[in-house]
Amino acid sequence: MTDAIQIALRGVTHAYKTDSGPLPVLRDLNIEIPEGEFCAVVGPSGCGKSTLTRLIAGLMRADQGDVILHGEKVKGPKNTVGMAFQNPVLLEWRTILDNVLLPLEIVPTKLNKAERRDRARSLLKLVGLEGFEDKRPSELSGGMRQRASLCRAIVHKPEVLIMDEPFGALDAFTREDLWQTMHNLREEEPFTCLLITHDLRESIFLADEVVVLSGRPATAQYKLRVTFEGKRKLDDLYTQKATDMLAILRHQIEIAQGRAPADDAEAAA
Repeated sequence: MTDAIQIALRGVTHAYKTDSGPLPVLRDLNIEIPEGEFCAVVGPSGCGKSTLTRLIAGLMRADQGDVILHGEKVKGPKNTVGMAFQNPVLLEWRTILDNVLLPLEIVPTKLNKAERRDRARSLLKLVGLEGFEDKRPSELSGGMRQRASLCRAIVHKPEVLIMDEPFGALDAFTREDLWQTMHNLREEEPFTCLLITHDLRESIFLADEVVVLSGRPATAQYKLRVTFEGKRKLDDLYTQKATDMLAILRHQIEIAQGRAPADDAEAAA
């Protein structure tokens, strides 16, 4: 990890056009994510978290402010960005291996066909799907499909991975297993990551920093540095340190929802 800023949102403001007039969703939003770091974004439902991912991915343009990736303003989709969603969206007519290979059929690469397949197979092995390469998506469980989706998102070695609630539809045990898988992926395949989640435990287990968005129109209400030391274990979530961080985040969510006074909230960095 370096001090270089990989993702930056500076004064980002955005509103959607509706029949009844503009619907403001983001207001003067400022976030910076250093290269190699993992940032989780949490906030009330409907506050603009998914809008944030679309802006960074270049799928839409902000009304005001700058979205910067790798030091350049984002003006459209980039092949240096990978995306993973709550729904894996795997193609049933393709095998799991061929689903993972799909980005390499679109993004320019110097790898030949054999090297592409070797890379896809190595990622599937890394996430525990060795032996399932020739299966169809319907033959895999939800957790297995999500593992394949993660492989597909990083097979072309993106510098940035954007994840929009990728584990939200999974049961608790599968979700926790995939949290560990994410740490293994980061060790083997370094990338800068932005995670959108409603799960506060997930946010502190995966991220280096958690950003709490305010209610709509959202701004960065609070930023929490996660202070776990060493390689993370699920047992870390049952420590006093985790309890304290979760209490802070819960309180900040209550402020964002208007259920707690904002006068004692720390200003976002």
